Amino acid sequence: MSNMELETRVQRAVENFMAGYGCCQSVVAAFADLYGLDEVIAKRIAAGFGGGVGRLRMMCGAVSGIVMLVGLDCGQTEGGDREGKSACYKVVQDLLSQSKAENGSLICAEILGLKGYQKAQNSYVASPRTAEYYKTRPCAAKVESAARIFANYLREKGDGV
Repeated sequence: MSNMELETRVQRAVENFMAGYGCCQSVVAAFADLYGLDEVIAKRIAAGFGGGVGRLRMMCGAVSGIVMLVGLDCGQTEGGDREGKSACYKVVQDLLSQSKAENGSLICAEILGLKGYQKAQNSYVASPRTAEYYKTRPCAAKVESAARIFANYLREKGDGV
């Protein structure tokens, strides 16, 4: 896969986010077709990971997207395949380590600067996507970072998909 094709996917992830999709949906949908996943199904599978998993502000949705894509790329399919599991876990740990180094944390609340975040009443209600929302959130940059980390993984892997 060419550098231009990978860059197009990174930009598609950001465009997805700016169109109102969650961080995880945005990242996964940008690469889903490489694994035979229809974009609608990819967005459904990733939907619950928004807001740091169901808006609980736990693991960043963009980071969750990396994990989902690694599973699609190299996840084992045989239950007793310990080597396959281990190989997948290594890739996840390597890519998440890169994300943490770039973004300071893997935790949504920390990335958003929500110190001492506690689950608020009605915290499951998604924030309206307004111009102010986009100005105050670093999420588009985190989506770009996650998509770029995965694109670089594919580039370094060198065998397309």
